[in-house]
Amino acid sequence: MERLLGLDAQLIHDAILLGINIFILFFFMSYMFFNPVRDMLKKRQDKIKNELDYAAQEKASAQAMRAEYEQKIGSVKKEADEILSEARKKAQYRENQIVAEAQEEAARILERAGHEVELEKKKAMEDVKGEIIAIASMMAGKIAAASIDEKMQDALLNETLNEIGDSTWQS
Repeated sequence: MERLLGLDAQLIHDAILLGINIFILFFFMSYMFFNPVRDMLKKRQDKIKNELDYAAQEKASAQAMRAEYEQKIGSVKKEADEILSEARKKAQYRENQIVAEAQEEAARILERAGHEVELEKKKAMEDVKGEIIAIASMMAGKIAAASIDEKMQDALLNETLNEIGDSTWQS
């Protein structure tokens, strides 16, 4: 039986030649395929890095915008609270002013009513005084006509008028 694989010079020569060919083929393939693939992977890696940097930058920008908007919202809320507070103060001031005006008007109305009552009272006193004088004159006339002469009648009339006088009607 003959050996399948004999270790002779031809086999060593073929093995060395095959190794050199594989080595040359490896460098050729590396130059032709590995470097472009490596460059493509490098470009892809750079692209991903750039996208991650852009995303981080956008995130930072969005957070800054959010902080700015939250600050603006806070200032708007504060301004709205100030406006509401000012409106409440103005409304309270206006309410107090209206109440004061109403109280002044009520005081004027009461004062006018008091003056009118006083005038009506004086008018009523004058009317009553006039009626009493008329009644006294009529009574004096009847009495005088019946028994008193003219001098006596004048004296009685003056005496009655003096008794009824202004001091009686002042109370």
